[in-house]
Amino acid sequence: MSKSDAKGMWSGRFSEATDAFVAAFSASEHYDRRLYREDIQGSRAHARMLADCGVITQADAAAIMEGLDAIAAEIEAGDFPWDPALEDVHMNIEARLTERIGEAGKRLHTGRSRNDQIATDVRLWLRTVIDETIGLLLRFQTGLVDLAEREADTVMPGFTHLQVAQPVSFGHHMLAWYEMLVRDQARFADARQRLNQMPLGSAALAGTTFPIDRHQTCAELGFEAPTRNSLDAVSDRDFTIEFVSAAALTMTHLSRMAEELVIWASPLTGFIELPDRFCTGSSIMPQKKNPDVAELVRGKSARVHGALQALLTLMKGQPLAYNRDNQEDKEPLFDAADALRDSLRAFADMVPALRVNRGRTRAAAREGFATATDLADYLVRHGVAFRDAHEIVGKAVAYGVAEERDLADMSLAELQQFSEVIGEDVFEVLTLDGSLAARDHVGGTAPAQVRIQVEAARQRLASG
Repeated sequence: MSKSDAKGMWSGRFSEATDAFVAAFSASEHYDRRLYREDIQGSRAHARMLADCGVITQADAAAIMEGLDAIAAEIEAGDFPWDPALEDVHMNIEARLTERIGEAGKRLHTGRSRNDQIATDVRLWLRTVIDETIGLLLRFQTGLVDLAEREADTVMPGFTHLQVAQPVSFGHHMLAWYEMLVRDQARFADARQRLNQMPLGSAALAGTTFPIDRHQTCAELGFEAPTRNSLDAVSDRDFTIEFVSAAALTMTHLSRMAEELVIWASPLTGFIELPDRFCTGSSIMPQKKNPDVAELVRGKSARVHGALQALLTLMKGQPLAYNRDNQEDKEPLFDAADALRDSLRAFADMVPALRVNRGRTRAAAREGFATATDLADYLVRHGVAFRDAHEIVGKAVAYGVAEERDLADMSLAELQQFSEVIGEDVFEVLTLDGSLAARDHVGGTAPAQVRIQVEAARQRLASG
């Protein structure tokens, strides 16, 4: 078989060479070559099984193993002669194998098809990608927990509708981000469990007539079990959609974090200082320090969301079993995986290294009457019905807006004009630190609770 033969491996059926444009249009080796490790791994297991089942000789299997080892070394060294005329990673490797070892190389494809081969390769590849993703999530979680502990006592404004709502601990806010990542980790782990089924042996769509042992290859490749239905096995791409779906949700979380980082790093708020190594300047304005990493992560979320939509649309109209449409799943899958990996790495490195401007966050928490709810709660504890308390505090806030003073800056006499039940002890609840400390319950923002949650998070991270 000549590598320059554009008719490829099916030349016996065709009377003319594939059109040059069609050959280029059909080729995928320029992007699916990244699956070469998994392709070689699957071929080794397949050849060993064929020999053990007596389908090929042990001598042929030994030659195949030696040839595949040499090809892996060629690819690693950048010396492999990729040929677009051979379409994909599978045919390139098989053609090179035949060049190196002769007739034995032609026997490798016995009992399998590119349909079950690619389904196996992608599952092997995604299994590794998910393991690496979970590792990055754990590293980012660890950084957030460290930051939460460091800033447990730091007061900042909590927002709803991007309006100052109530004081919260900066550490509590970091633990909110941590909780997002815990859910993300669980989704990836769940997707990994479901994808860990082996399609190899399903052949083109109906299985094979050769006496193969799918359990042997399954065990060697580390899959939980062989797939149960050959039609489904070669055409299923749920596992790619599940991965990209989990990636899209993780990127949504990272994008939300990025939005807050951009706002907090602005001189208008000045809540944080991002490390210089994660920022860039302006080509014209020398004073600028731009939060480009956060903005790029926010932007890359759109690419991953687009990849999910592309995969869902790709699969929605396909009849069983395999269709060439499925070649189009690789580029959005690979792009989503790359964007997710790079974004997680960037945030795992950058966020734990940010510096909090505690004076600015505290000053901001004093704006917008952040302790108004605390005053309402105070009134309720003194026998005032909540709806009446809500109205009383609303009037006090209106007075404060007119006088340009926070509730905590008013005198006792000024506060008592709105309710006679207000006493000297009211100022204990109107302070920012008092407001935080009062929310000392599971899930609350009290610094004591932040430290409890930090310890619980550390135990979880230690257990993996």
